[in-house]
Amino acid sequence: MTRSELPRRALLTAAAAVAATAAAGPAAASGALPRPSAAGRQEPATIDNQFWSTASDWLQGRASGIRVVAGSRPGIRIAAPAGVAEYTDPHTGTTAAWEYATWTSPLHRSKVPATELIASWNARTPAGTWLQVEAEGVYADGARTPWYVLGRWASGDADIRRTSVDDQGDDRTSVWTDTVSVDDAASGTRIVAYRLRLTLYRTPGSGATPVVWRAGAMTSDIPDRFTVPATSPGRARELAVPRYSQNTHVGQYPEYDNGGEAWCSPTSSQMIIEYWGRRPTAEDLAWVNPEYDDPQVCHAARYTYDYQYEGCGNWPFNAAYAATYDDLRAVVTRLGSLNDLHRLVSAGIPVITSQSFLAEELTGAGYGTSGHLMTVVGFTEAGDIIANDPASPSNEAVRRVYDRTQWSNIWLRTKRYAADGRVLSGTGGVCYVYFPADASAAQRAALASVGIR
Repeated sequence: MTRSELPRRALLTAAAAVAATAAAGPAAASGALPRPSAAGRQEPATIDNQFWSTASDWLQGRASGIRVVAGSRPGIRIAAPAGVAEYTDPHTGTTAAWEYATWTSPLHRSKVPATELIASWNARTPAGTWLQVEAEGVYADGARTPWYVLGRWASGDADIRRTSVDDQGDDRTSVWTDTVSVDDAASGTRIVAYRLRLTLYRTPGSGATPVVWRAGAMTSDIPDRFTVPATSPGRARELAVPRYSQNTHVGQYPEYDNGGEAWCSPTSSQMIIEYWGRRPTAEDLAWVNPEYDDPQVCHAARYTYDYQYEGCGNWPFNAAYAATYDDLRAVVTRLGSLNDLHRLVSAGIPVITSQSFLAEELTGAGYGTSGHLMTVVGFTEAGDIIANDPASPSNEAVRRVYDRTQWSNIWLRTKRYAADGRVLSGTGGVCYVYFPADASAAQRAALASVGIR
């Protein structure tokens, strides 16, 4: 029903899941703030979020050719180029010169000595511009990773092809599409701090500039676990999120990840973008075949597509696409429990979750998958999950109710068994969270409770 996320997703948690004790130990010793467990115990934090988004945040970074823009959506843009560089697009073979400027974040010391790092950013790149996002990690012994490229990104696709970068690593960490991952968690290797570097590019002499409003990363050290108990149910609520099926687009635009059958991520993104009252314009959609229903889903697939990964499932690229809409903010993070998810949904914030499972592990799904995104829109009185599942035969069939215990386990676990008994990975609670700049006080409190500001 969905395109496999292997090999990059399969490898992400495999190293971190070698030994539960080794994976959990450094986090427990880090001094990270504890959180209550389902049984009321205090457990060490396993997830840390850091995002730069205010004028004060941007001014704390090291800028070369960058100007900080104040206002309701503070950000950075090119003031005067720091230099000119050539870039050969690996997907078109085109070489061009680009003016550039850079912003480097302060060193952030994570509350959680981490086995994984996932960056995300909110930006817009007018015609003739694009940006690159990099991360440099610091190990516990003070050694540093290389500057890893975590995305060469543009809002459009006319100037460069949006792309991740393969074959990056040192002797302790590797980059798997959008995730920096420790190769052997059992060795005790952890990333204890990091910096981000944003490089903004434009056509020489054009005066155009990308604008970046938010950048940051989630770091985590999720314990090795095949099973995760569900927490106690909370108050029932269901959000009125539009329902779109990816499968109504099967065969459409196969150049973007083989067509609609693999579009779970952009279809989920489009549901929440429209929940918040945003959508592409008629001019935006003019390229889509007018005979196709829900052309905005085709549009989302095109503008989340990663030409290196050859798919629409790049997590930060989906968040970045959502944030191109006016005053919409978006991050990739992990949540630690159903309680965290419930707080967001109860405050009116639907969440896109990533999970893998066999067909028999999720009653009512009717399929199995090695990587799938769906949108959690509510909870029943019994605490079961109400999801808009794009892997449905029609828009009318998208609303599903999934068993709370089953669903919690397939989303939060880091290890799982394949049908043939092989041990594979799980995402450990990865999700996308999209929210408006004018979020209510209750919504801001819910976001803050899971480390998002």
